[in-house]
Amino acid sequence: MIDSAAALSRFRTMTAMRSFDEACLDALRRKAIHGELHVGLGQEAIGAGMVEGLRPQDAVVSTHRNHYHGLAKGVDRRALLAEICEREAGLCRGRGGHMHPFDPKTNFSATGIVGASLPVALGYAHAFRMRGEDTVAVGMTGDGGSHTGGFHEAMVMAGARKLPMVVLVENNALAISVQFDDISPTKTVAERAVAYSALGIHVDGTDVDAVAESFATAMDHARAGNGPVLVEATCHRFRGHFEGDPEGYRSREERQHLRQTFDPITLYRARLTKAGLAEEATLDAIQAEEKTAMKALLDEVLEMPLPDPAGVLENRFVETVPA
Repeated sequence: MIDSAAALSRFRTMTAMRSFDEACLDALRRKAIHGELHVGLGQEAIGAGMVEGLRPQDAVVSTHRNHYHGLAKGVDRRALLAEICEREAGLCRGRGGHMHPFDPKTNFSATGIVGASLPVALGYAHAFRMRGEDTVAVGMTGDGGSHTGGFHEAMVMAGARKLPMVVLVENNALAISVQFDDISPTKTVAERAVAYSALGIHVDGTDVDAVAESFATAMDHARAGNGPVLVEATCHRFRGHFEGDPEGYRSREERQHLRQTFDPITLYRARLTKAGLAEEATLDAIQAEEKTAMKALLDEVLEMPLPDPAGVLENRFVETVPA
């Protein structure tokens, strides 16, 4: 059992992550975000469970649902929210939006192409090995991404060369709208690890303590030069694949059941109070503080200027100056 301070830190991190995505939903309603928006409500325990296992120089390459992963890696949430809201002060000056944030300072990036995060993580891992660095590349994907060619190719190369790479699969059992059990040749993703000479770990992704322990084990394994690790964290996505998704593939009753039964914040709250690690009033205060802070941050971001249209063609190509 972890101590009270560590438990409260994990609870706060999950609450902060949810408050961040709730601020994004508010920004969308206020028409400050254009195009698709993918939020991770229900998957906070995975993002929060990554925090303690990551070092500053490790790399994380994420997906279209990337907010929690960026926050876990230490990306400044003001700059990330500004990018999502398409502001000039954002990570990519408002050009990348919510699906393509890039932060060289923290070695964090994301791609909206399903499964495409893993080949990029593989490149990081290969570079780390060539430079002799004590660092690990983390490639994020979902259960849908685990069925792509890029996933297989990246795992083959990482296993063959024993590269320092951890692949973390957030298995919410829905590849957009397709049930995992209907298309997977195996009952789990983690059991496929043996085919790549990788360590396979299966964990309950709604349990932040279990995720933190499993992710730390995976990072230590890869960092020690033992080759790649395939971590599968099962979880549930409470909202549609994107905001506006009609969700014809599951009923309202099913969505309500998932929220009532598998909310990682509610589950952890009950565990902390039962174990005597926190009082209800303390947890209430943490949630209120994080919501208030994110509301203030969103108000600040929405006052920031939008990019100047005159610069629309900037940063599209690398220009070299003749010697």
